[in-house]
Formats: sequence, C-alpha cells, structure tokens
Amino acid sequence: MANAVRFYETGGPDVLRYEEVDVGEPGPGQVRLRHVAVGLNYADTYFRNGTYPIPMPNGMGVEASGVVQAIGEGVTNVQVGDRVTYTGFLNTLGAYSTERLIAAAPLIKLPETISFETAAAMTMRGLTSSYLMRRIYDFKPGDSILLHAAAGGVGLIVSQWAKLLGLNVIGTVSTEVKGEIALAHGCDHVINYSHEDVAQRVRELTDGVGVNVVFDSVGKNTFMGSLDSLKRRGLMVCVGTASGPIPDFNPALLAMKGSLYMTRPALADYIADPAEKTALAGELFDHVGSGRIKIEINQHYALQDAVQAHRDLESRKTTGSSIFVI
Repeated sequence: MANAVRFYETGGPDVLRYEEVDVGEPGPGQVRLRHVAVGLNYADTYFRNGTYPIPMPNGMGVEASGVVQAIGEGVTNVQVGDRVTYTGFLNTLGAYSTERLIAAAPLIKLPETISFETAAAMTMRGLTSSYLMRRIYDFKPGDSILLHAAAGGVGLIVSQWAKLLGLNVIGTVSTEVKGEIALAHGCDHVINYSHEDVAQRVRELTDGVGVNVVFDSVGKNTFMGSLDSLKRRGLMVCVGTASGPIPDFNPALLAMKGSLYMTRPALADYIADPAEKTALAGELFDHVGSGRIKIEINQHYALQDAVQAHRDLESRKTTGSSIFVI
C-alpha cells in the first residue's frame, strides 16, 4: 500500500491526514509514479484553507519528483524507469504521496545533473522564476527590481537569476538573518520591512527614481508600498498573496502613481504550451546543473509531518525551499 496526505474539510494545518491509499494501475494517458521527493509550496496552504476551492475530500500538493513505474495506453512522452518531475495546479493535485497515478502530460524528464531532491525543491519555484525573468518584462542590464520575500524559495532563485541578467536587486525581508541570506544570493540591498519604510528606502536607493519592476508575493500588506516603489510607467507583478488578497482599488490609482502597469500572472499559463514549458525548464535546468543558480533546501520533512510543515511555512519560519523526503 502507498501513503498519502488527504483532507476532508478546509481549515488550518490540523485538517491534514496521513493515510494508506490504493493506487491501482494507470489508465489511458496516465502513469504510475513512485515519488522520491515532494515539494512544499505556499500555494498548498491556499488549497487547504479554501482560498482555492476544490471538491472534498482531496489530496494535497502539486509538485514532486520520482520514477515512472508503469504507463497507460497512449503515453509516449515518458517510459518506465524515467526520472521525472512535475508541477501544475488542479491537474497535479495529490503530490503529497509515496506513489500515485498522474496524467503523463505534465511530466518533465529530469537530466542527470538534477537530483530528485533539487527537482522537488525547484520545479514550481524555478519555472516561476524562469517566466518572471524571461517572459514578464524585457529586462536590460542596469534595470532595478524590488523583490519581496527575497529569502524565500522563489526569491533566492529570482535574485540569482537577476544578477546573471545584470539587474540591480533590492530585496525585502522580515529579519536580519533572512537579510544576510538574501545578500548572499544576489541581492544588492535588503530592506527589513519590520522596521523600515519600504517605499521610502527604495527611493533612497534609486536616487528618487524607483524600480522598473516589483515582484510582490505578499499581497495585502505590501500592495500600496509596492506601487509607491515603482518608477513612472513601471510594472507591478502580483505573484502571490501570503498576507491576504490585495484590496479593491480604482484603476485610476495606477495613473495617479505614474501610469503604472500591473499583472497577476499564473504559472499554468506559462507552461500550458509544451514547447514553452520545455524552453523554460531547459534554461532553468542549465543554470542549476551548471551551478550558476544554487537551490537552497533548508527544511526537510517526512510526509507524515505535513501538519508541522504547514505550520512552519505559515509562521514564516522557513527560508529557501522545503521538501518532503519519501
């Protein structure tokens, strides 16, 4: 028998249950996958607490890596024994498991240069970083960005990638320790939002001009400060809502603050096209495999400790990436 984390109602971390499950054989277009490592993402908490509504009961998690054990009829993109990783949304829900059935379409073959643990720690964060750096804005050397949660999983990858592109990176953090981590991974400056005014400090660091782009994964608590940190005609990228949804606002506000642009992208729309997903994954794997970008796995959990993992994540005790090791 396999094991999986499931939940029967929405709520806090305590709704998660570690159970035995019967996996069965893959149907048409499916594979049976044995997991080696599973990713822990903040998006998981949105499924658990009901922010992302899904039918109940359901599985938890959208990202993992492992080995293909069996394939169903019509599967041609992978073979038995292939090392693979995946991430997605509803089409990959159920990753918190030792073994599972999954559609073959989301699977990405892993090069030998990438370990299972690294893959589980970076597939969602890495592909997110890849489209943020390569699809959202036409960056030029010398451009500036404001990166919220700079010591988080996406933050550490984006800051390293940004330096490869020659960007000036200003990161925000909540503690001095996280500030040191962010500086060590490419940030040129850090702002501790616990006791500094972010927008004011950004203006000081940019000679009053502001940054070209803000990557804001925090949401409600940082929204106005992010807008006030942008240069004229700058781009606000809302990539998450860790503190809650951004408040309703009149679009005229964007004009009042300098004819700003704003987008709320979703990874699913940047990996829906197989060719684009392959290109984004290929560039990510090349950077990581060569050592130009390092993936920091700072928390390891057993799958049966999912409740504690979610508590740690929501209390902001984690830095870098977190994974479950099977």
